[in-house]
Amino acid sequence: MAQQATWTAVDDYFNGLLVREDDALVAAGVDTEAAELPAHQVAPNQGKLLNLLARIHGARTILEIGTLGGYSTIWLARALPAGGRLVTLEVDERCADVAAANIARAGLDEVVDIRRGRAIDLLPGLVDLAPFDLVFIDADKPSNPDYLKWALELTRPGSIIVGDNVVRDGAVVDADSTDPRVQGVRRFTELIAEHPRLTATALQTVGSKGYDGLVLALVTD
Repeated sequence: MAQQATWTAVDDYFNGLLVREDDALVAAGVDTEAAELPAHQVAPNQGKLLNLLARIHGARTILEIGTLGGYSTIWLARALPAGGRLVTLEVDERCADVAAANIARAGLDEVVDIRRGRAIDLLPGLVDLAPFDLVFIDADKPSNPDYLKWALELTRPGSIIVGDNVVRDGAVVDADSTDPRVQGVRRFTELIAEHPRLTATALQTVGSKGYDGLVLALVTD
């Protein structure tokens, strides 16, 4: 489609000027595709955005819910200062194996702690590591409301919570959708809007990954 081709070309233009993936990031993307993992990893410019958010915020501890092949994990981990730590949760063993190799090749295996299993089962075990300065939620969308609950348990005032893939090609506006992913995202966003400890916004995005967007929330109290 002509529109998608334009979006991709614009991404390529800005990525070529401003992002410039190194060998480890390129290899992570290639290996994720070669392993036939779901094509859900963030685009290069989105990975750079996560990196910049973490750096601007001065994050020392990051929680990622949904590792996939480790591409976004590498971007986030590279934002950490010396002594920083990233915990990432992945239910799919094959994804976790690919991610572990990609993260090790990037020289970040001493920084990143990959925990395998259902995120909803693993999250209670992170209480002793809290608070996290940044939480990136990029896993199964029907569980987003539960992930938000735990993100609030594991953060502090000033922490950032980022939820990915919330626009769903525009389907998020359909209150009658029977897609559990759409309903999970809608409830996630509604809970953020209602919560007295959060202030947030949402951004629509277009590019090589199509039409989607993210929610960015700040824990205020």
